[in-house]
Amino acid sequence: MKVVITGGGGFLGQQLARSLLDRGSLTGVSGRPEELDSLVLFDGVPPAAELDDERVEVVLGDVTDRETIFSLCDRDDLSVFHMASVMSGGGEEDFDRALAVNVDGSRNVLEALRARASCPRLVFTSSVAVFGGELAKGSVGDSTKQSPETTYGCTKAIVELLVNDYTRKGFLDGRAARLPTVIVRPGTPNRAASSFVSGVVREPFHGVDAVIPVPPSTTMAVIGYRTVVAGLVALHDFDGSKLGPDRAVELPGLTVTAEQLVESLHRVVRHRPLGHVTVEPDPAITSIVEAWAARTAATKASELGLPTDPDVDTIVRAFVEDFG
Repeated sequence: MKVVITGGGGFLGQQLARSLLDRGSLTGVSGRPEELDSLVLFDGVPPAAELDDERVEVVLGDVTDRETIFSLCDRDDLSVFHMASVMSGGGEEDFDRALAVNVDGSRNVLEALRARASCPRLVFTSSVAVFGGELAKGSVGDSTKQSPETTYGCTKAIVELLVNDYTRKGFLDGRAARLPTVIVRPGTPNRAASSFVSGVVREPFHGVDAVIPVPPSTTMAVIGYRTVVAGLVALHDFDGSKLGPDRAVELPGLTVTAEQLVESLHRVVRHRPLGHVTVEPDPAITSIVEAWAARTAATKASELGLPTDPDVDTIVRAFVEDFG
């Protein structure tokens, strides 16, 4: 079978690709495990690291290019992990680009799968940013009303509903994973408002000073990248009938503050000097982050047996082991 990862040049796309190559198979349109013989990493930029595997093809392009997306979805024995997106901070800066990529680009993916005769599986990475306002101040769950207060969250909510309807119509077999903030990302900061959440661990670990741009008491829902990858693969392989008409599944997050992440780093790393961390609240970032849900219930994920992070130290330790 063939797998396409949009946004495959990014960190999470790369981690997912490695996991799929190691597994060697996924549940296909037949409902049975099928051998993975083609893995396409599609993105606007090349991957930071090359995957030395003859099954891998890197395709550069824009998800808003309908013809290119259709050309990637050229087989009936196909699955797509749709991860390409304008991130939260970028979405607030450029409304039109956020809608073009996150909504129109997603429709290109949905339509390309609809054109196949096999009802292919789709895993769409959504976000807890679909929740906002007063509802987000409590514990949000799978059935909590979508109430985004950012353009990014709004576009994710739109595509979640489209995935539900395309699935209802029998065009594809979709499922959406609502992700908390994914940490700890290596490399350089991206344009997500949540980028600092990884940065307060990553930069000090490398001896570089870091800044927390929100008040110290600000709580956030986070999830480790290993848990995300395992959850996405498991969600793909589930029998869709177990998910019901609402195909969105909230992945389980831990509620932490940036200061608690720094404290975790100091507990996990004791053998090297660490960079200093200061607090300098940025009103723009604070307004975005405070609109997000900080506590997740993830009832459906628990019922499905999806993996969880036991504690924040486990997340930080994984980063040190993989990238230290």
